[in-house]
Amino acid sequence: MPRPIFMNPPEAKISSEERAELMRLLHDSESAFLNTIEGLTLAEWEWKSAPGDWSIAETAEHLVLGEAAMLAKIEQALASAPDPEWQTQSERKAKFLGRVLPDRSTKATAPAVIAPCGGWTTGETVARYKEGRARTLCLVEQIEAAVKAHWSRHPMPVFDMLSVYHWLLYIPLHNERHN
Repeated sequence: MPRPIFMNPPEAKISSEERAELMRLLHDSESAFLNTIEGLTLAEWEWKSAPGDWSIAETAEHLVLGEAAMLAKIEQALASAPDPEWQTQSERKAKFLGRVLPDRSTKATAPAVIAPCGGWTTGETVARYKEGRARTLCLVEQIEAAVKAHWSRHPMPVFDMLSVYHWLLYIPLHNERHN
């Protein structure tokens, strides 16, 4: 009689491959962002393609505010009890984020807390961006928690609940959307 094959259950912690991919996404989106705004004139920084559209300055501010808000959601998720059913949603949700976030064919309205107010200089924006990204990179490098089992609610119902791992993916994918 053949022996039963026991498979190890998926790990709720990020694997070394997932960590490396997150680091790559974060570095790539940061480089793309900084290269996009490098050397812009004030007129280019503030220019809007149409009434109601955001300028590069406003989009950059939105990215800074968004990353800070997502780091807060990560802290909230880590403070929550782990979800024992995390596996049922995790992979599907990660694929959904990878497909939906970079796609600019559907317009989205930013939650008020990450809507730009304006008035930041390029230098202020870059400094705040780099500070937030450094915090995110440090978190990805050091986190050992079961990041796939801790969840917090996204303010947009289409995303519903996201795990810490999803929020970490969301940051560079959101950045890519706006780059």
